[in-house]
Amino acid sequence: MPMSTSLGLIQTRSFPVIVRIADAMTKSAGVTLIGFEKTSGGYCTAIVRGGIADVRIAIEEGIELARHFDQEDLSSLVIPRPLPNLEVVLPISNKLSQLAQNRGYSRLSNLAVGLLETRGFPAMVGAADTMLKTADVQLAAYETIGDGLCTAIVRGTVANVAIAIDAGMYEAERIGELHAIAVIPRPLDELEQALPVASCFVAQPVSLPVAIPQAQEQEVQRSDTAVERIPVYLEPPEPP
Repeated sequence: MPMSTSLGLIQTRSFPVIVRIADAMTKSAGVTLIGFEKTSGGYCTAIVRGGIADVRIAIEEGIELARHFDQEDLSSLVIPRPLPNLEVVLPISNKLSQLAQNRGYSRLSNLAVGLLETRGFPAMVGAADTMLKTADVQLAAYETIGDGLCTAIVRGTVANVAIAIDAGMYEAERIGELHAIAVIPRPLDELEQALPVASCFVAQPVSLPVAIPQAQEQEVQRSDTAVERIPVYLEPPEPP
């Protein structure tokens, strides 16, 4: 890591809030989002890298936004000239390697991102189901960060994501506890790469096996067999 490069870290207790803060930081200054570090108890940390002035501006922007979301457990740190050993020990070098590599293109990229966080898994699942049925959005993944906090992540156009989040809020409150929401209209590339995308997301239709009962399967096999030709001998007609 170059000596002139600085690190900035900011921690909140909500995944949608930290994603919203990371988006604001990358758009307010010339910093690169390295990624998110999720610890137990619902705490999430966004790590950015850049020049000392840019990092300080980004962290100040993140602090102001976190206070807007009433984050009481807010903490932040700016490291002007981190030593190379810090990069090796912390999960920074691995995340930098991931950013340097092209990890492929998802058809969910370049779409608005909606995040809905609940306290409790059933409320998150119910909200996700409602969002998918209310607007033209795709469920990209879900995230758990401890303390019962679960986040559903949907993608779609800005209008559809806004409608989906609005509907999901009411369903989450009906089932359990709504904790936080966020709608990000135009996420930058590094934020796209840092967000999880479900490995089971099907980009192309695939044929799925269909279970056939054993009796029906035997009937199908019998119907596929060739019909034996049985010779039939006919007596010649009697002369008139």
